[in-house]
Amino acid sequence: MATSTTTTGSDIFPFELVRPELERVEIAIREQVRGFDPAIEPYVAYICNTSGKRIRPALSILINGAAGGDPDDAVKLGVILELIHMATLVHDDIIDCASTRRMVATANAKWGNGLSVLLGDALFSHALTLATDFNSIDICRKVGNAAREVCQGEIIQTQRRFDLTFTKAEYFRVIGMKTGALFAAATGLAGKLSGLDEESETRLAGYGMKLGTAYQIYDDCLDLVGSEEVVGKTLRTDLVKGKLTLPILNLLETASEAQRMKLNKRILDQEPLDLPVLLGIAEYEGAIESAVDTALDLLAQSREDLAPLGRSAHSDALIQITRFLAGLLEKCRR
Repeated sequence: MATSTTTTGSDIFPFELVRPELERVEIAIREQVRGFDPAIEPYVAYICNTSGKRIRPALSILINGAAGGDPDDAVKLGVILELIHMATLVHDDIIDCASTRRMVATANAKWGNGLSVLLGDALFSHALTLATDFNSIDICRKVGNAAREVCQGEIIQTQRRFDLTFTKAEYFRVIGMKTGALFAAATGLAGKLSGLDEESETRLAGYGMKLGTAYQIYDDCLDLVGSEEVVGKTLRTDLVKGKLTLPILNLLETASEAQRMKLNKRILDQEPLDLPVLLGIAEYEGAIESAVDTALDLLAQSREDLAPLGRSAHSDALIQITRFLAGLLEKCRR
């Protein structure tokens, strides 16, 4: 079975072009800790000091560089979106009962669900407060809308767990909200802050949405075929918690009647859909393959949305990000 490796900002070579700006993002995120009450600082610091991939800030900075914008705006936008993202991860871990993320204990594993919910809320509200620094109602509205979309996507996904009527169209709508919205905000708003017109902003937001959707499909495949030791977070939670991701929806669509009935019964009875059960279904491999192909198609389409930027080192790096993700997706094939 194929496995994938954990990726950090330094592993994704297109990010090296904006390494100085990403270091500024890291410093700025750590500085945000001091914006909280001293009694809260240690908890917030724990979350903020857990280094992530910083994909959203990198996208903002690269778009900004390609469009000739002010790097300070891109760094600030990146910090805001990363704080929102971290808040969603805190809440996701609670919902999924995840105990580790990036090789360290999750907030809920350390301090319980109650405190962790409040920490996530604090990060959300702090990020929205930072957005007012742009002194633009439109920017604040769009950041707020992106945060709302993420939350709504998580709510809908939670509502529809173990729901056999959940369709692929609904799946794409949910992940567009849950993951795509922040990617789209990173790329679209970076274009807007750089002075690009509304049409260009829309196209760049489309790049982010497609990239984010493809990234979520990769994460869904990784949950099935990855190794916890390599990936660095709790896996198989999608199966245990009844999340109907694209590979599982593909499987339900293509399995034989007997196999589908077996899967449906397990889902309805909320029995674990463990890997041995799935591996016993002949169409399982094809379900992963089809999901990977769908994500690769989205990545190909996303590259077309970069047309407003023209050619530059920064726009080339944005293209290379899609090719890097494509390579990770290929590793999910058996």
